[in-house]
Amino acid sequence: MISSTTNCSTESYSAISPIAQKIYSAVRLIPRGKVATYSQIAALAGNKNLRRYVGNALHKNPEPGVIPCHRVVNAEGFCSGSFAFGGAGVQQEKLEAEGVVFVDGHVDMERFCVDEDEFEGMRGELEEIKNKI
Repeated sequence: MISSTTNCSTESYSAISPIAQKIYSAVRLIPRGKVATYSQIAALAGNKNLRRYVGNALHKNPEPGVIPCHRVVNAEGFCSGSFAFGGAGVQQEKLEAEGVVFVDGHVDMERFCVDEDEFEGMRGELEEIKNKI
């Protein structure tokens, strides 16, 4: 089992499913100061309907501090529940430290969610990564 609090070894990382690896690769591409939704990450991983799987994979993040899971929010811009990131409010604190603004308790999605051009750029980067493997 991969610990969510320590970096994983190459051997243990190979035990991560291919879809979870795609999810982690996509999340790494979210720019600092931006957020993406679970559905956007699921779409980048190959199936926009796997948003719950994205949440599950992010909860098991094998490389905290490397894979910026705090940049993934729900479609309305609300943060994850208090169980994640070390307690209630931690995800919001991390996002605010990157310049993300919250309005009425959720991310100002119009300003801070990756837009269509950024999304397509992320898709292109993932294709390049896939082609190198």
